[in-house]
Amino acid sequence: MINEIIKNAIQENSEEMVSIRRKLHSEPELSWEEYETSQFVFNYLTELGIECRKTEPTGVIGTLKGGKEGKTVALRADMDALSVEELNVDLPYKSVTSGKMHACGHDAHTSMLLAAAKALVGVKDQLPGSVRFIFQPAEEVATGAKAMVEQGAVEGVDDVFGIHIWSQIPSHSVACNPGPSFASADIFKVHFKGRGGHGAIPQNSIDAAIIASSFVMNVQSVVSRTIDPQQPAVVTVGKMVVGTRFNIIAENAEIEGTVRCFDAETRDHIEKQLKVYADNTAEIFGGTATVEYIRGTQAVINGEESSELVRQVAAEAFGENVVYDEKPTMGGEDFSFYLDEVPGSFALVGSGNAEKDTQWAHHHGKFNVDEEAMATGAELYAQYAWAYLNK
Repeated sequence: MINEIIKNAIQENSEEMVSIRRKLHSEPELSWEEYETSQFVFNYLTELGIECRKTEPTGVIGTLKGGKEGKTVALRADMDALSVEELNVDLPYKSVTSGKMHACGHDAHTSMLLAAAKALVGVKDQLPGSVRFIFQPAEEVATGAKAMVEQGAVEGVDDVFGIHIWSQIPSHSVACNPGPSFASADIFKVHFKGRGGHGAIPQNSIDAAIIASSFVMNVQSVVSRTIDPQQPAVVTVGKMVVGTRFNIIAENAEIEGTVRCFDAETRDHIEKQLKVYADNTAEIFGGTATVEYIRGTQAVINGEESSELVRQVAAEAFGENVVYDEKPTMGGEDFSFYLDEVPGSFALVGSGNAEKDTQWAHHHGKFNVDEEAMATGAELYAQYAWAYLNK
């Protein structure tokens, strides 16, 4: 199942891969602003002889046609950075743009997939099928994958595979369990309206602060008392804006939060219950509520056949001890939009190494990647494509 030419090519090109990653890390671009990054990717693929095209406004799709007829497997990497101030002040390749940073590893994903593409070109004539390379913008705002799908990224694709570098598991480990991997991630906004007034004359007012506070305290029972305990779910209120002055009773209150779960029925239920709780809480105090529920990413559910192939490839390429069982995370990933269209799976490649200070959580200003683990990710991309097409 493992192709030794691919393995050797990844090792031979590992220094170039790290160099590319450092370049991308120092030049971060936010979601939908990945113009320089996507041009670099386009040029690199073109020089490899891979047929590629740009998508609007900042995506790239490349297709490597093998020497034999067969299926098409897609490999995806995301490219966008975050609005985070880098705290790795002594890093020689730290971000040159204040307030922007690759704090989630997308620079590594892009570099790993470029290295995988180069390795696969080396076995092009032996490939029984085609490999589609998807370099996606705007994962951090959960809209990039959907846009890529709408622009034909997975048309004619039989299977799709993605990787996320993961600082919370040991370097070089590979996790890809069948079933739920990442949760759906939705946003809710609630506007409570009361009747303002003087803080010294509360009887003539309807206090929106009281309504909002009551809602925040009680809405957690949607999860704890209306959902099967065996269906994980999280409701978090992350923002509340109430009132204008210390001695004025608030007329308006704005609340924003997020809902995370893995089950579609649970998701529907929470959406309905948020409106029920908001309306009933407001009515108790004589106010009104308006609820906006915005669906973000779907849950990432790994296909059993695909995830088992990932685990087999990892075990054969790197050893049985590399395969890691990681719990599903309540984090969101818009890779789900590809899985809505075709079978596939999404793997985690560990880069957590305290000795190299790469154990920091994603989205933290000190986040960094154990660059030695990138060879594991790059080879996993390429060997998965090889194994899938040769099944």
